[in-house]
Amino acid sequence: MKKLKYERPIINKIQSGMPDKFGMSTRVQTISDVEGIPVVNIIKNYGSPTFVLSEQTIRDTYQEAREAFTTRYPKVQFAWSYKTNYLNAVCKIFHSEGSWAEVVSGFEYDKAIDNGVKGAHIIFNGPDKSDEYLAKSIENDSFIHIDHFDEFYSLIRIAAKSSKKAKVAIRVNMDTGIYPQWDRFGFNYENGDAWNVLNKIMLSKDLELVGLHTHIGTYILTPNAYGVAASKLAELAVRVYRKFNYVISYIDMGGGFASKNTLKGAYLPGKDTCPTFDDYAESITNALINSEIQPENLPTLILETGRALIDDAGYLVGTVLANKRLVSSRRATIIDIGVNLLFTSFWYEHEVYPVKEVSEQTEDTTIYGPLCMNIDVIREVIKFPLLQKGDPVIIPRVGAYNMTQWMQFITLRPNIILIDTSKNIHVIREEETNEVFSRQEKLPEHLS
Repeated sequence: MKKLKYERPIINKIQSGMPDKFGMSTRVQTISDVEGIPVVNIIKNYGSPTFVLSEQTIRDTYQEAREAFTTRYPKVQFAWSYKTNYLNAVCKIFHSEGSWAEVVSGFEYDKAIDNGVKGAHIIFNGPDKSDEYLAKSIENDSFIHIDHFDEFYSLIRIAAKSSKKAKVAIRVNMDTGIYPQWDRFGFNYENGDAWNVLNKIMLSKDLELVGLHTHIGTYILTPNAYGVAASKLAELAVRVYRKFNYVISYIDMGGGFASKNTLKGAYLPGKDTCPTFDDYAESITNALINSEIQPENLPTLILETGRALIDDAGYLVGTVLANKRLVSSRRATIIDIGVNLLFTSFWYEHEVYPVKEVSEQTEDTTIYGPLCMNIDVIREVIKFPLLQKGDPVIIPRVGAYNMTQWMQFITLRPNIILIDTSKNIHVIREEETNEVFSRQEKLPEHLS
């Protein structure tokens, strides 16, 4: 008979609530595989840490979102938000499902073109569009979302030299009841700036007004706010029609839908409070359908949601490096996943799971990353079992932003693999090496 491993007895003080007559459960869920591929095999073959993406989850989530909107509104078009995750494999999955591209820089614009997206299927947002890319967007028939008056005047100058009209929309910020109100991007609705620039566009012979756009914020848990925004954009569309007898082609509601991750400071977990795609769709489509826009003039509804479409498809697998006791007597577990890879740990209480069954005893644990900096904290405190050096761990819901906002700091960035719908594994971004950085550096002769 195998000798059982000794476990030090633990007494945990109850910090909140009361146990029922059966006591409080201490068992921690385990996640042993991703799409049927054992996590231990992933680490063995691709290293620790490794990002893992599920193609099946991406496609299923997209189709769920699309169905929520298309069953409620006659004309719907999704545009994949490149900044959320601009790995070519990810972008091509969304494009194969029918999604256009939404980009916010020249870098992302070129990626979309290289991924085979037609210029006429690219929405160009963002406050920093160079003259070069404004000209390129005009020639490619892309939709340029004007962010500020300086960009508007630049566009007038550039479009005057082109043989084509610039297809433009304006970004509109507004009060939707969300605090803090996002007023950085676009023209304000309440102070009249949005109506002012719309009149200027309509009087220009070189610009063609095609749409109205808003992005009211990020991780919005109140679907009604989107209904308020859609109503205000619809009101602008009606005013344009009444004054100029002109029909606007689309209304773009941007992104900001929440994922099931839990925000720091939230009382309830995200998976219990996150609205569904149906909730968002109901609010937005009701506002448009019930507006004063004539039925024959209903605009195409464009959606740029990123986080809610990709977060669930991403995992980060890693390994325990060490355990220690802090001065407060709290246990600390160090893993090889740091904030340089998991940037969203600054605002999410990410779930962290063991990969295999371990002790049912848990205690308050701080989970640190491997970086030599005090802010490298994955979880400030979590009920966690004692894992040993070398034990694997997994963090789900990391598909959004972590692979675009990550940093090469202290450690090199790891492999990213994709598990396709047939359970085949593909490396879609290779782990970095010192050679990658040496290739970009230039050494002065006197230091050679």
